[in-house]
Amino acid sequence: MRIRVAEDILKANDLIAQDIRSILDSARVFCVNILGSPGAGKTTLLEATLPRLRERYRAAVIQGDVETSIDGERMEALHVPVVQINTQGGCHLSAPMVSGAIGDFDLTETDLLFIENVGNLVCTASFALGEDMKVTALSVTEGDDKIRKYPTIFLNSKVLVITKTDLLPHVDFDFDKVAREAKLLNPDIHVVPVSAKTGAGIDNWLALLGKHIAVS
Repeated sequence: MRIRVAEDILKANDLIAQDIRSILDSARVFCVNILGSPGAGKTTLLEATLPRLRERYRAAVIQGDVETSIDGERMEALHVPVVQINTQGGCHLSAPMVSGAIGDFDLTETDLLFIENVGNLVCTASFALGEDMKVTALSVTEGDDKIRKYPTIFLNSKVLVITKTDLLPHVDFDFDKVAREAKLLNPDIHVVPVSAKTGAGIDNWLALLGKHIAVS
């Protein structure tokens, strides 16, 4: 007996993700799926990113969370279009959820769409959302063993943003080890250390993002 439930769910998700990708390509919208654990600093990274992009790109945000609109309200405070998706217990966003949210944006007035996924290093790794690139945020407060423990999410990401680097003097986190293990797992991944609090590394992150957009 072969059980195909998970395989069928992923296949159905991928078909809808392809439709999303076609819609965004036609509208010339570049899409970034931001992944990471709860508390990794995904929303704070967006708060540091969006104001600096305002003169170059018209950005919008899909905000995914299990409950509440707390993070969506933080995005609204930046005066960008935002759609909040609450999964009501689900550990990740899916392509059908994102497909429904896409229709709430005026894509003719959008150049760049950020999807902040639900905080999780497992479920979010396997579900395509029609994005151009996956970016995983890893906080120095999470420890330096996550590449080995959760390899799929880093294998599928184009960028690893190491967040909260201002806390490095106060935590046990070996940055060089994490960067080395990420590169061994995924030679094409870019590792960028940042501190949204101090602004350190944010320019490097924005430059890298701009390069990916330029070649898309």
